[in-house]
Amino acid sequence: MSENKYPPNITAEDGTIPLLVGFCFAFRLAIPILSMNLAGMELQEGSILKLAAGFLVFGLVCFVYLGAPARPWSWLLQPAPIRWVLLFLFFSLCSFFWSEAASLTSSLAYWCGTATDVATVLILLRTGSIADTAINLQKGFIYGACGIALVAWIMPAQYDLRLGDESIFSANSICNVCVFAVFFSQYLRRRNQIKLIFLTVFLLVTIIRSLSKTTIAAFFISQVYVLVQDRFMSRKTKLLLTFFVALLVFCFWSLLEAYYNIYTTTGNQAETLTGRTAIWSYIVNAAPERPWIGHGFDSMWNVVPVFGTFEARHAENELLEQFYSYGVTGIVLLCGIYISLYRYIRRLAHDSVRVVLASIILFVVVRGVAEAEPFDLLLPLWTVSFIALPLRQEAMMPGTVPRYMAKGVSQSIPAINNG
Repeated sequence: MSENKYPPNITAEDGTIPLLVGFCFAFRLAIPILSMNLAGMELQEGSILKLAAGFLVFGLVCFVYLGAPARPWSWLLQPAPIRWVLLFLFFSLCSFFWSEAASLTSSLAYWCGTATDVATVLILLRTGSIADTAINLQKGFIYGACGIALVAWIMPAQYDLRLGDESIFSANSICNVCVFAVFFSQYLRRRNQIKLIFLTVFLLVTIIRSLSKTTIAAFFISQVYVLVQDRFMSRKTKLLLTFFVALLVFCFWSLLEAYYNIYTTTGNQAETLTGRTAIWSYIVNAAPERPWIGHGFDSMWNVVPVFGTFEARHAENELLEQFYSYGVTGIVLLCGIYISLYRYIRRLAHDSVRVVLASIILFVVVRGVAEAEPFDLLLPLWTVSFIALPLRQEAMMPGTVPRYMAKGVSQSIPAINNG
């Protein structure tokens, strides 16, 4: 396929829309809690608003880019991770025929929300500059994550001293959004796009303050990997970062001790790591009832028994979650998405960018030992989409020098390359 077949004017002249999309993907986590506290809405109404925000952004993207020059869908779908993502969405949609969800209507709305996020990103990448769209999406997400962190700091702490609200604005969700924002900041820094040092520090402080155990542990392991493997950072910078983290832990030490006392004495046993074994045991026993296709999309909430006072929304393990929901097929789809994306990451010539992206995979794998998502993967499907296309673009261009590899290099990545 000739490169000249697609005109060079297929670019995003204005990055406002991708910036807005990224901001929405992060900040919508706070919509339910803000709607309840500021507008007096019910929880269900806040959840509807959160879903509606994704649909509204999708409609805006369709309206703005309607009729714009676009690459053919066949070209856009060539990266293997995107094909795996679409296959996952298709199979999860088919699972509604046998799903045991408590409310098929509500579950279908959540499925549409997940699919709409992927469609929004694909439309942006199809009509605009792939590199610029990915960069602006990440910038917007970072700003949105800072908004989430600000809301979390303003709110009163939970009974166990963690940030947020246990039911609709959990510390785990807050910490997860901030972690991905830090990853995106590291990614953009290595592309010489933005530094955002103060925002990154704010996010790091929020991550520690959230007291989200599993997420913090997975993030810590991924950052140790970055410090060891990344040759982009000097030894001095690594020492400064290590000192900064030690200083953060020291500053929050009394809070960590108080939380540990609450966690070990009055915490809900089902929410602890050892308590999760009851949920895992139930899943291991129930999943073989439908070993190949699983119990269907959203088949745990209000369906499986209550564990003490704790009602499980998911299997507390990503592998078990996919096995319970989609059987062996779900495990194949999960491995297909992560492995295909990792194979693209390994092809990158830029060591520093490769290390950061690999650390994201490491983070979700480690976090997946004790966490899961009821509707999506721990590495959101829309994130897989906007990472995969730039990676493929660089992998297919061995003769060019990406513009982020060295300052002063004016040769940029063209919007379209040989497919």
